[in-house]
Amino acid sequence: MKISRFTPVLAVVALALAVAGCGGQSSENLSSKDVAVVGKTPISRTQFENLMSTAQASFKQQGRKFPKQGTAEYAQIKSQAVTLLVQQAEREEKASDLGIEVSDKQIQSRLAQIKKQYFQGKETAYESQLKKQGLTDAQVRSDIKAQLISEALFKKVTDGVKVTDSEVHKYYVAHPSDYKQPESRQVRHILVKQKALADKIYAQLKSGGDFAKLAKKYSIDTVSAAQGGNYNAVKGQSVAPFEKVAFALKTNEISQPVKTQYGWHVIQATAPVKPAGTTPEKQAADQIRQQLLQTKRNDAVNSWAKDLQKGYCKGSKIKYQAGFQPSPDPCTTPATTTSTAG
Repeated sequence: MKISRFTPVLAVVALALAVAGCGGQSSENLSSKDVAVVGKTPISRTQFENLMSTAQASFKQQGRKFPKQGTAEYAQIKSQAVTLLVQQAEREEKASDLGIEVSDKQIQSRLAQIKKQYFQGKETAYESQLKKQGLTDAQVRSDIKAQLISEALFKKVTDGVKVTDSEVHKYYVAHPSDYKQPESRQVRHILVKQKALADKIYAQLKSGGDFAKLAKKYSIDTVSAAQGGNYNAVKGQSVAPFEKVAFALKTNEISQPVKTQYGWHVIQATAPVKPAGTTPEKQAADQIRQQLLQTKRNDAVNSWAKDLQKGYCKGSKIKYQAGFQPSPDPCTTPATTTSTAG
């Protein structure tokens, strides 16, 4: 299990930069209250114990037994916990050097958003979830602060990253298959399980019945039924019997019931077949630009993260309490970095 106190429910992602952890030297000269010191920033035993308690609560929620001390599994979770806290301390120190500050007002505002989005603004629901996850409000606020710092760092590191029109064009030309459009056709259909019911619906439609109303009443394809049966049929993406009829119908023609593995379909073609083609570069440009921009931003963050790691790995800037140095030591193993948009 990869340890994290941050769950989708609380929508707090402390590893927004997800930089690789940095090792250092073990030391018995730290305060007994600390498990490590990163630069001038101490990491307290309380922080570590809180994170481990959250991991235990997560295991309990999943119906799993938490590994016992002395096992390899426990040692792995312990190492992950220390590494996560070291990463957080590294970013906070760097943020301070760059003049990045997070106010209590910002933290409160983000917490209010989380409560509104996930708990309908109900304090009791929020507190209940904290209890289930083994969290305190203070921990959540600390996690939110880490997230806001990561977002600010991402913004600062990627500020000025641009994508040129030339780069967009080069990508478009190099990936022609990405912009091929197969034949497609706008149709509508009603799907039912029994042929007798399909025959009945077909008869009603041939007598002038309202397709949309019948679709909403009978169709078991709830997605298209909500749209009056409307469906965009794309060549190669539907089951063969359905596709064969959908593309063979004349515009506005209604098919007799068609059997597929899902049941019986009554299909009506509502527009001519749209021939295969290619998405014009002008139409695809914005999507390509955003894709390339995200890639460039991630590359910039990864490069920055590697430099940050190197800086802390040199000069004994990280000291661990005896028994808390991660194994293996990230400073002696190849770094791996990933990033997400801030």
